[in-house]
Formats: sequence, C-alpha cells, structure tokens
Amino acid sequence: MKGYTGVLTGGRAIHYVDKKRWLWILSVIYPLQPFVPIALHANTGVEAWFILPFFLNYAIAPLLDWALGADTNNPPEEVVIQLDRDSYYRRLTYIAVPLHYISLIGSVWYATTQPLSWWAFTLMALFAGLVSGFAINTGHELGHKNSKFEKQLARLALAVPAYGHFSIEHNRGHHKYVATAKDPASSRMGESIYKFAMREIPGAFVCAWAIEKERLESRGMTAWSARNQILQSYAFTMGFSLALLLVLGWAVLPFLLIHNCFAYWQLTSANYIEHYGLLRKRGGDGKLERCQPYHSWNSNHIFSNLVLFHLERHSDHHAHPLRRYQSLRHFESLPQLPNGYFGMYMLAYCPWLWFRVMDKRLMALPHVDRNLDNLNIDPAAQPSIFLRWGRGTISEPTYTDFPGL
Repeated sequence: MKGYTGVLTGGRAIHYVDKKRWLWILSVIYPLQPFVPIALHANTGVEAWFILPFFLNYAIAPLLDWALGADTNNPPEEVVIQLDRDSYYRRLTYIAVPLHYISLIGSVWYATTQPLSWWAFTLMALFAGLVSGFAINTGHELGHKNSKFEKQLARLALAVPAYGHFSIEHNRGHHKYVATAKDPASSRMGESIYKFAMREIPGAFVCAWAIEKERLESRGMTAWSARNQILQSYAFTMGFSLALLLVLGWAVLPFLLIHNCFAYWQLTSANYIEHYGLLRKRGGDGKLERCQPYHSWNSNHIFSNLVLFHLERHSDHHAHPLRRYQSLRHFESLPQLPNGYFGMYMLAYCPWLWFRVMDKRLMALPHVDRNLDNLNIDPAAQPSIFLRWGRGTISEPTYTDFPGL
C-alpha cells in the first residue's frame, strides 16, 4: 500500500499510509445506485424494488455509520503536500463526473421507456434526484480547486441537476459569510429545515447572480455575457435536457422536474445540518472573526464520509477550503453530529425531534457557554428560545447588520 514520508521537527522521519485509499472508490460508484433497482425490476417485474434505494440510504446508511463508528485518524501535516499532490485522488473526482451523467441517462431512459406505474416513475425520478445531489457534492470538491480544468469539471457536474450557480455562491458567498445571518446557506437555531429551504434555495441563486454580475461589470461586461459562468453551466444543462427530450419524448420533462427539485433538496438538507445555530461574532473593529473549525458541525462517521468525498469533515474544509478531501482533518472539541449526514437528514425532517437533540448540543458547546448571544437564532423563534434557555440578552438580530438581506 502506498505511503508518504515526511520529516518531523528534530529530524525524525514519519511514514503515513492512508488506510482508506481504495475505499474512496465508494464516492465514485455510489452514484450508480439507480442501476440496482433497475436490474431487479427488469428481472422480476416487481415495482416495489424502487423503494429499496431509499431504504438503503435513509435506514441502512445511518445504521452503518452507527455500527462502524467514527474515524479520528489524521494525516500528519508533514505529508499533507505529498498527499494532496497524489493524482490518484484527483482522478477519482474526475471519473465521478461522467458517471453522474451515466446514472441520470440510465434512470431517465428506463423510466420513460418501460410501462411503469405513476408511483414507480415518481420514485425513479426522486431517487435519480437524490443521486444527483451527489453530483453537487462532486462539483463542490472540484469547484474549490485553482485548476481551470477542475473548475470546468465542477460546472459539468453541477449541470446534471441544473444547479450551475452553486460554485459561485458557495465559494464567494457562503465561505465569506458562513455562520452569519447574511448567509442564506447557514441555518439558524429554531429554524426548521422547511422554513430554511424557503430562504436558502432562492437566496443562493440571488446571491450567486449578484456576485457574478459584479464580477462581470468590473470587467466591462454585462451579466448576460457569454462569460457568465452561471449561464455557461445552465446552457449545458439545457442542451443536455433537450437532447434527452428529443430522444425519449415528453415524459422526460416531469422526470427532470422531479429530479432537479429533489437534488436541490439534498443540498439544502446538507446545508441545514452543517452550520445550524453557529455564529461568527464581530470584534470591536466591527469585522467578522475569521472562520474557525468550531463554526461548522463535524462528523467523522466512516461510511457516509467514504461516499461523500469526506464532506462531513466540514470544520477543516471551512478553515482550509483548498485542502483536498483526502487531507481533511479531525479536531478535538468540535461541534460533533451524533450520526452521519444520512441519519441527520432523517432527524432534520422531524423538526421537533431535531430541536430536541440539536439545541441541547448547541447550548453545551464550550464557545457558546449557554449564552444565546453566541448563537445565530431565527428571529421568529427568539421568544420561545429565550423562555426555554433564558441566558443572554438576545441583542438585535444579526441580520440587521446586513441591509437588504
């Protein structure tokens, strides 16, 4: 197994082996899941097989995370440069991009050419959308890199679920204002995932368009220029969708509509749990404090990290956005999620249960110190939260610091 050698302070050599090296392939093949129920249905004719992928992702995956536990192993800093430069890890993200297209094409072809019931058709579209949420995750990993090739691959990945504005908003908006009320992708304490979705999905597009418009106008171009990176990705989405429509017929339209909406929901689900209630404060000079690892909820659960390119080590990602997935680190005393993302999604879909579990964790964080002034709170929920927890002045809502948002 390939290893990396570095030199510690004092001259002593250290050798590191990534024991998960070959397991990262799971992030590449996981999006091919739709072919499992397709094969089972093709051989049996039983439409109930289309329920299987939801059971695997929302029941079996959380159980695997619980059973396998957490991995707190970190690559030593002395070998991180070597680890980041290993082309094997980059190639996995490259290979994942065309596989997202293969997965969607196979799903929409089967759904529109077979005599399926309306509910089986809908389940296929929903699950294809769930899988295309992984395409946004692939685009997330690629879009953070400085390579033009990887940024272009990110746009292609984001074109699958028609979410081409993501890299713009995420890199230049979310990472700048994360854990503040200005960020539409940072959820607030007391805010349900359903209320958050109504704010986050349109808010992300508005922010992305404003950022790209400003960039283009600073270069003497209009927002509707061919250089608009959002429009470039959307143009590819339209061309790809039109090709499917011409080949497979009008049934493609409802399939893609369901597919796209559910892919957006997957991203919203991730965004909701990643920064819930966490707040970056302003210093005496009025400037926001630098984003720290404790401004993100972290998870080291093995299975879901292996199929999501280490997305759940989110704390280190926000502290060091350019660090590649294989090099992300665990930190002690971070806000920790009780399960991987799949299990946390199910918790979030039941708001009363989410609040019961996560609000206690929020208040117990060392940097919060049970003080409500240290949290990003939904203004509408402030009275009930104050009555329940009762410490802190609950000063004016943070969002008033950002006129217009």
